[in-house]
Amino acid sequence: MHLSDYDMHLAEHLVQGADVWINTPRRPWEASGTSGMKVLVNGGVNLSELDGWWAEAYAPELGWALGDGQEHGDDPAWDAAEAEALYGVLEREVVPEFYARDQSGIPTAWVERMRASMATLTPRFSANRTVIEYTDQHYLTACAAYHSRADDKGAIGRKIAAWRRSLDQKWATLHFGEVTLTTRGQQHFFDVEVFLGGLDPEAVHVELYANTSDAQEMKRVGLAPSAAGSFTYHAAVSAARPARDYTARLIPRCAGVAVPLEDARILWQR
Repeated sequence: MHLSDYDMHLAEHLVQGADVWINTPRRPWEASGTSGMKVLVNGGVNLSELDGWWAEAYAPELGWALGDGQEHGDDPAWDAAEAEALYGVLEREVVPEFYARDQSGIPTAWVERMRASMATLTPRFSANRTVIEYTDQHYLTACAAYHSRADDKGAIGRKIAAWRRSLDQKWATLHFGEVTLTTRGQQHFFDVEVFLGGLDPEAVHVELYANTSDAQEMKRVGLAPSAAGSFTYHAAVSAARPARDYTARLIPRCAGVAVPLEDARILWQR
């Protein structure tokens, strides 16, 4: 359902009348989940995809979750499975708990879950936490970076500017060469040839990449380029995962520069 002109005023009317807040985005498209957080202080209980804030907040006694916390793209089979799971949770858990009343007409189990949700989650998910974390992790860090670059008449800033100019001039010439794979025992051993086109090897970072939680730095073999002008990078990874899952990639690197925020270039082995 699409709500036009969704703002704080409209949200006020929605959340104060909601007993259960259902949110079913495709992971990872939930930007944050502030609507679900607003529901907390109004006594509503969340039933949401394990994405955004709910991936951090969910516990079985506090609400209900959908999905497995993984990304499945736009797979229609997964969408159908999640829809079936949603209807199942509503039919078997949410609705029976809401309508199970004591002699006074109070849904005691629901009220217990509601109170646990409010007491546990409201202190953790608020504007106060947002401001504190943004200040500590981003604003103060950015301020310190500015002062570091401005000190000594901008010496570090000039080095960063020179590094970026070098990348601009030579990035298009960078490419991967031969990749050698051997498997011995419980490990895969990768040797990857990289042509840097005269770029300082310290200006880039070479990784062996499988997914966002499994990227390993590759070590440069030797200090000087080969006769062909290439450098060789080496890494060893567990053979528990198929070797075909891994791909080498090259990203910019410079002390004091936040990558990829300040330079999002990336070169993949093909």
